[in-house]
Amino acid sequence: MKPGFVYILTNKHHTTLYTGVTSVIVKRIQQHKEKYDLKSFTARYNLDKLLYYQAFQMIGDAIAREKQIKSWKSDKKIALINGFNPEWKGLYELIVEEFPEFDGEH
Repeated sequence: MKPGFVYILTNKHHTTLYTGVTSVIVKRIQQHKEKYDLKSFTARYNLDKLLYYQAFQMIGDAIAREKQIKSWKSDKKIALINGFNPEWKGLYELIVEEFPEFDGEH
């Protein structure tokens, strides 16, 4: 089974959060940045700033974590982000360095 990632995105004003799951974190965040699907929720709300991510050895575990986080109210999601990334900095460059093999090209 392949590895997986759960991640949370926001927009530049931090008004909306989006939780997603993928097996190719670098490629997927790049797609959000490029608005790959113009009709998607993330494109409509300009959600392209990566605030949080968690890596798993198996995609099934990432999917379970995504469902758990999606069931939370926003204050619990915000607490999760604050614990991981208290300055709410964009983390895209960090994952490019940390996970280059998950760009969909390898």
